[in-house]
Amino acid sequence: MSGVNEEFLALPLAVLADAALGRARQLGAEYAALRVVSTRSQYLTLRDLAPETAVTSDDVGVSVRVVHDGSWGFAAGLVLTTDEAVRLAERAVAVARVSRPVSSERVVLAAEPTYADRVWSSRYQIDPFTVSDQDKVAALLELTERLKAGDGVDFTTAALQAVRENVFYADSFGTTTTQTRVRVEPSLSATTVDTATGAFESMRTLTPPAAAGWEYVLDQETGLADEVAQMPELLAAKVKAPSVRAGDYDLVIDGSNLFLTIHESIGHATELDRVLGYEAAYAGTSFATYDKLGHFQYGSPVMNVTGDRDTDWGLASVGWDDEGVAGQHWDIIRDGVLVGYQTDRAMAALKDLGRSNGAAYADSARHVPVQRMVNVSLQPDPDGGGVEDLVSRVEDGIYIVGDNSWSIDMQRYNFQFTGQRFFKIDQGAVTGQLRDVAYQATTTDFWRSMEAVGGPETVYRGGTFNCGKAQPGQVSPASHGSPAALFRGVRILNTVQEAGH
Repeated sequence: MSGVNEEFLALPLAVLADAALGRARQLGAEYAALRVVSTRSQYLTLRDLAPETAVTSDDVGVSVRVVHDGSWGFAAGLVLTTDEAVRLAERAVAVARVSRPVSSERVVLAAEPTYADRVWSSRYQIDPFTVSDQDKVAALLELTERLKAGDGVDFTTAALQAVRENVFYADSFGTTTTQTRVRVEPSLSATTVDTATGAFESMRTLTPPAAAGWEYVLDQETGLADEVAQMPELLAAKVKAPSVRAGDYDLVIDGSNLFLTIHESIGHATELDRVLGYEAAYAGTSFATYDKLGHFQYGSPVMNVTGDRDTDWGLASVGWDDEGVAGQHWDIIRDGVLVGYQTDRAMAALKDLGRSNGAAYADSARHVPVQRMVNVSLQPDPDGGGVEDLVSRVEDGIYIVGDNSWSIDMQRYNFQFTGQRFFKIDQGAVTGQLRDVAYQATTTDFWRSMEAVGGPETVYRGGTFNCGKAQPGQVSPASHGSPAALFRGVRILNTVQEAGH
């Protein structure tokens, strides 16, 4: 099945909208929008074959947001009645009136077509919340038993996150939308201990989160079962692998690692509110300042990056954002040059960029929609080859697989990333694993060193449920398509030696 949740559709959504928007118009609001949000989330974990955590939560609420006399106003509540909708509209206008004397500029919203009575749903077959907890635990337990049975696996964990998000939006321009998004994330990890040396290593599955239902966990094509079969051998080799020698290396970085570098050094760096300094308290601003648009060489000529909210598989994909803007796609970096940003309606109007590209989102009714990261993806080379082709071009280098820890400065410029699996490349061939690897660079040096991008077959669809931003803090989901890519002369640190210093 795939469709808007029937429970949600049974709520008095249109009645609430008429009451709130009508009152906001009476009070002189230039723009008013009502959102009703119902989100169900679940987190299950197993540790060493025993259930450890099982938490299911519901978050339901209603909010009204207005522009009145050029200032934003916002109010949120829990009760889904017309009286409460009217009260929230009045409170939102009152907040805008209080804000007007201290507002340095007037809010203007970029124009957008009207979408009346539209309905949208992400693609899924089985709503994970129609599956019993017993069945979910049984599926995780079966995978964990296979992993635990592997030679050298001493400890295991398994986890499942699932979210079903329903949003009703109506605004004073005439747009009314109802949509459902479902997403799941299964993961397993294993730890081995070398009793002779006391060394230990861990490894996690690479199966990414997906805009899908419970069928994704069961589908053999996701590769989860294959990963579980391969991990014990990979883990046993990793714990005995030599520690890397620090220095400059050519790198072939798999999409399962590179997607996180895209997220941190491109995704956040090209959020226009961060670029313009409207977002600074949470993780800083951006080096990719507005004066660079259209001519700044962000990376090498083989670098092409898009933003979107309309791919079938994207965690950030929607029918319409939380300002009534339809999902779309656009270029952020073309032939290595910065050509676009991620925008909401106010940021797009502020810089006369025309239509917003639909980046507004709030993770609940009680939070104000802010500009959030969309699906940001590095495009593959249509004629590119596989990972083996990239590796064949390296004499002395490292092949990096899987994401792990990261660190990046408040301008999204200086960074350091680690990974899960590191393989030595010698004379065009992978020869064995390494340990304690981290790569360090500036954003521009790194992306300008990219010599080649893999073909479509190398694309990995990574992502996160919990990208953080704003104060009070909010989380949002985003995906990143990433092919494997070849980088020349990147600085490699030995993490054990660095920790010793």
